Amino acid sequence: MEVSTGDGRHGNRPVNILSRWIRQGDDDDRDVLVLNVLLLGNRQSGRSSVGNALIGGHGFQTGTHIFADSVTTEFQVLSRNYPGFFRRQGKECDLVLRVIDTPPLLPHPQSVHKLCPEGVHVLVLIVRADLPHDNAHLEQHVERVFGPEWQSHALLVLTYADQVKKAGLDTSDYLAQTTHWLRALAEVVTGGVLFLDNSYDWPLMTGEPLRDRLLHLSARNHHRALKVRTEVSL
Repeated sequence: MEVSTGDGRHGNRPVNILSRWIRQGDDDDRDVLVLNVLLLGNRQSGRSSVGNALIGGHGFQTGTHIFADSVTTEFQVLSRNYPGFFRRQGKECDLVLRVIDTPPLLPHPQSVHKLCPEGVHVLVLIVRADLPHDNAHLEQHVERVFGPEWQSHALLVLTYADQVKKAGLDTSDYLAQTTHWLRALAEVVTGGVLFLDNSYDWPLMTGEPLRDRLLHLSARNHHRALKVRTEVSL
């Protein structure tokens, strides 16, 4: 597994993270697609667990702090290269996910711009399925920073889906019965909704449908990045 700390290196091979498409050497008939993925959610929402699912490892620190404080108190950037993850124009392409875990709620626009000057390809909005009232203003915050196009670049991940199962609900029943704001959010995000079961400790396996959905969403946008509105004050 190749995991790095966001310094632009994947294994022993340097990667220019400022370009979404990168050509490999002449002896390797593959391109590399680099996607910036921003994780957004409230404290203890499971952002780090989603990040670990995306990179297929345990690089992001998870757990519960006393007084329900967030484990993540500053930005953390991890990357993983998935060789030959998909085909483009008949050629194998590597997928590099550059995953940015953020402090709770919405980070300052200038901070996001500094980490992703070329923009963000996918916004992953993370809400605890067992605490659906926690972040009802998430949609308004995201639109303020990324503009109205954010919906086309976003998908919703509901963590702690094991609690939904314990309540005897399937995913469709849950979405039909959840809070109004969460139902509305699920309807507007182009990437749709995925449920993440936090009782499993197999991030590579649990992350596969999430990575597939993320790549499909980015492809719908022709892998165009969403720019940060740095003039906005929160």
